[in-house]
Amino acid sequence: KLVESELDLSYKTRYEGVYSPLAYTRLILNGIRGKAESFVRTDELLRSWTVFTPLLEKIEGGKKNVIPYKFGSRGPEEADEMLSKLNYQYTAGSYTWKKPSS
Repeated sequence: KLVESELDLSYKTRYEGVYSPLAYTRLILNGIRGKAESFVRTDELLRSWTVFTPLLEKIEGGKKNVIPYKFGSRGPEEADEMLSKLNYQYTAGSYTWKKPSS
């Protein structure tokens, strides 16, 4: 059975006393060991630039507004408004989808 939970990245308390190498140390070790799951393939990287470059150019050119929101928050209020239009509701740390009535 799947159980929804919060993503807890407080390693110092959750994994106290367990050696945890720094992120770059793990990344370099993965590269040395030939573990490619931490890296992006060339075709993925090129496609991402194709997708995001026009958006970034519009933002930099002032043709696309970026909605600011408080650091550490769940995001801008507009995101909740959009989710509400799609029949999603955020309650007590969980998103639920309400099937539209016919």
